[in-house]
Amino acid sequence: MAEKPKVLATNPVFPETRALLEAHATVEINPSLEPWTYEEVRDRSRDVAGLLAFMTDRIDAAFLAACPNLRVIGAALKGFDNIDVQAATEAGVWLTIVPDLLTLPTAELAIGLMLSLGRNIVAGDRSIKARGFHGWRAELYGAGLAGATVGIVGFGLVGRAIAERLAGFQCRVAHDQSAFPAPVASCPHVTVTSFAEVIAGSDYVVLALPLTAATRHIINARTIADMKPGARLVNPARGSLVDEAAVADAIDRGHLSGYAADAFECEDWAIENRPASIDPRLTNFSAPTVFTPHIGSAVTKVRQEIELTAARSILDVLAGRIPLGAVNNPAKLSVHAESAAR
Repeated sequence: MAEKPKVLATNPVFPETRALLEAHATVEINPSLEPWTYEEVRDRSRDVAGLLAFMTDRIDAAFLAACPNLRVIGAALKGFDNIDVQAATEAGVWLTIVPDLLTLPTAELAIGLMLSLGRNIVAGDRSIKARGFHGWRAELYGAGLAGATVGIVGFGLVGRAIAERLAGFQCRVAHDQSAFPAPVASCPHVTVTSFAEVIAGSDYVVLALPLTAATRHIINARTIADMKPGARLVNPARGSLVDEAAVADAIDRGHLSGYAADAFECEDWAIENRPASIDPRLTNFSAPTVFTPHIGSAVTKVRQEIELTAARSILDVLAGRIPLGAVNNPAKLSVHAESAAR
């Protein structure tokens, strides 16, 4: 009987994911909630054929060079800015992602962040827990969503899902035409406009973009200065879309009324000069901020299916099949290389 291929999962997985992989492979799984370092993942991957990767991993050309047996990276992710796709392709390694399953839970969280920030829900919770409750007081006045102008920067699957959920609040919704040039049938209440107009006219600015070289720090000191005084910024996407120090400066000046986020600059492992932590001015208990620890897709049934989808893609490649969710095709590169050699 042929020896089973080896698969490594860099973070804890559901029992169903383990069972699926173990039926076809020898599996090693990180049992701890504490992620392995880059070096530890690399060293544990030296003889594996498949890698079940997560947000905490960074995979570059040096990593791939150290793992000659690696054939597929099944990323339990939608965004894959932490993985060098070109290097993977050149190394003959498939990269697969899970493009759709994260959309609805991320959109739900975005709405939750908007409501929490505007209505001071987190501040109210902290107040009661710290001081007790002694009856109504004239405090913690905020801003609702009903009738608000919401600008969505990025109008792919997540941006559209956010817009659809805002329809019930009778918001005026606008999105950046450079991200998606025309309205879609499911969002007749959305106005298509320019990035500059989205920034300048919105009570809430919501980011729904992937992180690329072009979108890094799309929210910076200059674009924040162009935002409507008193606006609130919401980031359920990628941390480095935002210059967090510039946001802290704007909150200190009173130009922004608040910032809510589920992702942070310190997480974007592929950026070498990223901040080591969130700006302490933003994490101060008195700051008008609402932060969640990257839980956009943290719905149990959704996370189970994300893992299983990534695992199935790994098993497809190990069985010689073209995987679903592939973002590259090293097989084509191999064909071109063989043709050139002839």
